[in-house]
Amino acid sequence: MDLTVTMPPAHLSPATERPAPIARVLRLVAAVACLPYLSLKIAWIAGSTVGIPAGSELLEQRGTMAAANSLTVLMDAAAVVLAFALTRPWGRRMPAWLVVLPLWAATGLLAPIVVGFPTQVVIKLFGGGGAATDDSEPFLHEWVFTVVYVGFGIQALALGGLFALYVRDRWGPLLRGRLGDLPPSPTAPAQRLLAVLAAVVALTVAALHLSWALGSTAGLSDHLVAQRSATLRVNEAIQVAFGVAAAAGVVLLAHRPRPRTRLATAVALGWTGGSALAAWSGWMLLASLVTDNPVRGDRQPTQPMNLAYAGGMITGLLVLAVGATLLAERATRAADPAQAAPPAQPQSPTRPSSPARPAPPAPLAAPGRLATPTPRRS
Repeated sequence: MDLTVTMPPAHLSPATERPAPIARVLRLVAAVACLPYLSLKIAWIAGSTVGIPAGSELLEQRGTMAAANSLTVLMDAAAVVLAFALTRPWGRRMPAWLVVLPLWAATGLLAPIVVGFPTQVVIKLFGGGGAATDDSEPFLHEWVFTVVYVGFGIQALALGGLFALYVRDRWGPLLRGRLGDLPPSPTAPAQRLLAVLAAVVALTVAALHLSWALGSTAGLSDHLVAQRSATLRVNEAIQVAFGVAAAAGVVLLAHRPRPRTRLATAVALGWTGGSALAAWSGWMLLASLVTDNPVRGDRQPTQPMNLAYAGGMITGLLVLAVGATLLAERATRAADPAQAAPPAQPQSPTRPSSPARPAPPAPLAAPGRLATPTPRRS
């Protein structure tokens, strides 16, 4: 998949190819925002218990937690590498998939935190969010969640700004215009089929999360039933919103029911909703499969929860396939002038025009006389 469109990089100085001041600031902010999370994780891998209460379940599975912490350290370090890739010339020469896929996953993991954490803080400020019937030891000290999630939020905003600049410079022409202006696609039937499948699965997953957001405990693990609170319901409602966004975005892209909608708007809906469902569901599903009996048995996801996670992953991958196909076709047309230009109109099948007859020669003058022009009548 090559989506490269040659443009002068606006956020790089043409003379020195150094990032513009705004890009340098965002890159620094993104890197610094990763430090609290990386510091805690490295400390835990080294055996420290900073931020972990004495009776926490994290202390019961040292080996599993060390492996999980090592994985998350690599993931957060990759975010720092991405920040540099988005602001350096070598990052613009990278294959499209090598930039898009990590950022797609980062969007999916960070978007629910950016939306959910501030909402949870507001709920707690007004006295809500506490679990009603859970007497177990706290998982982590409260300050750990605050430090980590604030860092994630700042990191998400900084990376989002860098990604917006990167997309504008490298793929800006591909996202311009409205859906009604898009040319016919040779893969339109396949895109429409995938879009329908993605929308059906996304709305099914959204309906399941909606039931949990409204207070139903059917299909939830015993631990989540005991932890039911306003903040958990907010998390479920956020998943509903992302499911609806994914369905709306993919249907707009493939079926184009609203031709005046901007292409960038439809892509943003599909990108954010699809990545959030896929990445967050994939992370939760991976956490449940790391071991047959993670930290505590009552934390094991139930079959309905696993189906919701699998449905979220399927939705995200289908939306990604539709969007990548559409934009790859637009990149191909932009790179090939023959495809970008409208086809020449065929000539009408009329009888061929007869060749122009040569003009008759001027009459010769009589011998001994010069030919004079005939005077015009006034």
